[in-house]
Amino acid sequence: MTARIMEADCLFCKIVAGSIPADVVTETERVIGFRDIDPQAPVHVLVVPKEHYGDVAQVAAADPALLAEVITVADQIAGSLADGQFRLIFNSGPHAGQSVFHVHAHVLAGAKLGWSPA
Repeated sequence: MTARIMEADCLFCKIVAGSIPADVVTETERVIGFRDIDPQAPVHVLVVPKEHYGDVAQVAAADPALLAEVITVADQIAGSLADGQFRLIFNSGPHAGQSVFHVHAHVLAGAKLGWSPA
């Protein structure tokens, strides 16, 4: 295994490293899933690659298999914590709502979800 790329001041890199606690629901060699601290649905889990990429386009270009694993893990989380139906959201950039600049997928599930894009 190669050394992971991490950013010293990145909140999610610190969670991956174990220096900040998180409510982890699943983990693979390359991906971690943990509950959002400000849930927007009954199930709100963030699925985060352990390697640092700024946004979804960066990980898609650099490592499509890693992006596929993020999606697979999101599906597994929804299957185990909800009814298997889920919304998967990637915010890319501050105007789109991204506040932590380490790519992460929001898995929202556990209820009939409405639509509120802004």
